Amino acid sequence: MSMMKGANTPVPTTALRVELGWRSGPGVPDADASALLLATGKVRSDDDFVFYNQPAHPSGAVRHEGKRTAGAAVTETLVVDLARVEGAIERIVLAASADGGTFGQVPGLYIEVTDAAGGQPVARFDSPGATVETAFVLGEFYRRQGAWKFRAVGQGYSSGLEGLATDFGITVDEPQHAAPPAAPPRVAPPPPSAAPAPPPPPAPASPAPPPAPATVSGPPPPPMPSAPVSPPSPQPVRLSKVTLTKTAPSVSLAKQGGTSGAMRVNLNWQTRKHLSGWGSRWGGGGRGEIDLDLCALYELADGGKGVVQALGNAFGSLHRPPYIHLDGDDRTGALASGENLTINLDHKQDFRRILVFVTIYEGADSFADLHATVTLQPQHGAAIDFSLDECTVPSTVCALALITNTGGDLLVQREARYLVPQRGVSPQRTVDRAYDWGMNWTPGRK
Repeated sequence: MSMMKGANTPVPTTALRVELGWRSGPGVPDADASALLLATGKVRSDDDFVFYNQPAHPSGAVRHEGKRTAGAAVTETLVVDLARVEGAIERIVLAASADGGTFGQVPGLYIEVTDAAGGQPVARFDSPGATVETAFVLGEFYRRQGAWKFRAVGQGYSSGLEGLATDFGITVDEPQHAAPPAAPPRVAPPPPSAAPAPPPPPAPASPAPPPAPATVSGPPPPPMPSAPVSPPSPQPVRLSKVTLTKTAPSVSLAKQGGTSGAMRVNLNWQTRKHLSGWGSRWGGGGRGEIDLDLCALYELADGGKGVVQALGNAFGSLHRPPYIHLDGDDRTGALASGENLTINLDHKQDFRRILVFVTIYEGADSFADLHATVTLQPQHGAAIDFSLDECTVPSTVCALALITNTGGDLLVQREARYLVPQRGVSPQRTVDRAYDWGMNWTPGRK
């Protein structure tokens, strides 16, 4: 259903996919999708802002699924579950922001809402021509008489993602060029002396009160008042992010603020058939449902080596070696969140190297038609993401990212490397040999 600016339509279901799309090309800036959950026109806290650095709302009502490219077509997807929206939320604003340019340079910008279960279209709005805008509110879900509706908005901003977020009550953390700290006041040294100065005479002491008796009748004395303790102020939202490319394939976690806490590694995928409206994810054709497994080879500082994977139930552990945990096994690609690993950065000194890779367990002979996005989201740093290139070889295993300990810092290297196993050689052994991991492998099952 194509809509005009300002038009609205009822939403027939609560589980929805929201796709923002445009055409890439020379001189076209990147764009990013976001959602703001509003109560009385503002967010209640920074948690109500869902975007690449904060990909899920605490309620589970909105999730950011990342970006995909197929030729010149670029899409970014949000999953919205209106049944999980809290009662105080009146509107969900759906926006896009341009990175490195204006929307006057972004052709074919649109927003499309579909039924997440069946894939049927609910609404589509092709944004009118833009000029100097660097952020756009494309649409919104809103409550009306107990039911949800979708409205095509098309309102532009020239202040980018920061201005858009600030207008709706978000506290944004932007780098400031602060003046150097003032030098501490100088304290003059005491003059030299042949003998130390005598100590000052003691002040007259008040007589100490007599000790209290062992038993006292009556109520205890009231406690002395103390200064109130202010709760720690929430950290402002960080809008920075890093996209790894072939020409800029690596980044330091420390330079992005990712020095502690948990880092979530997410793999999310689609097939090109889904992008052209034929089916959903890997389950839409071929031999049936496709089972992809996100895995990690690790080598610890003490020389210990191993693998974290669903095969053999080697899910790892977050709080003891190897300090890497596989959150679950998305056997069909039906989970909206894809597959996830979590790495405990509080133990970064215990890592020597980590190789994150993905294998096809069953259901397909190669990664052809796969379009995937990898996102590394540190708890206290900027998101790092990249897309996989098109697969043109009969590959069943792809090395995604290599994380190495370099002088106490973790360096993230984009690999995006499709490997072709030799006959009779497992995908795990193939990636082991390619990166000289030196492990012994035996057959395993889920």
